[in-house]
Amino acid sequence: IGCRALMKYTKIGTAMRAVASDPDLAVISGINSDGVILFTFALGSALAGVAAILVSFDIDMTPTMGMNALMMGVVAVIIGGVGSIPGAALGGFLLAFAQNFGVWKISSQWQDAIAFIILLLFLLYRPYGFFGKKIRKVEV
Repeated sequence: IGCRALMKYTKIGTAMRAVASDPDLAVISGINSDGVILFTFALGSALAGVAAILVSFDIDMTPTMGMNALMMGVVAVIIGGVGSIPGAALGGFLLAFAQNFGVWKISSQWQDAIAFIILLLFLLYRPYGFFGKKIRKVEV
């Protein structure tokens, strides 16, 4: 109800709708689109934080919750190539395939080790990933 009222009856809500609809036209109309985007991001982050606090009352949470998923995501991005979204998707697919395929022959306790062995091999033999671009150094 509060978000609906904010979007419908306030100047910032009107500006948010204008920037969402057509950012160029909003700038021409005198709306600071960067400020509106920043406010929208901050508002969304605050609402996500409140939601996380409310969910934490219901389930047990720890500070390291989700760290494994984060690490596997980083490994997938490195395998696929930093800066390449299709590469990250391919890296995630190959990483999940290798981890789950490896469970057939070895214990499931070694899934994370499989992921980091694959990461090590990629860093040694193909440090830019599948679709990563080699960065050229320019000296002055």
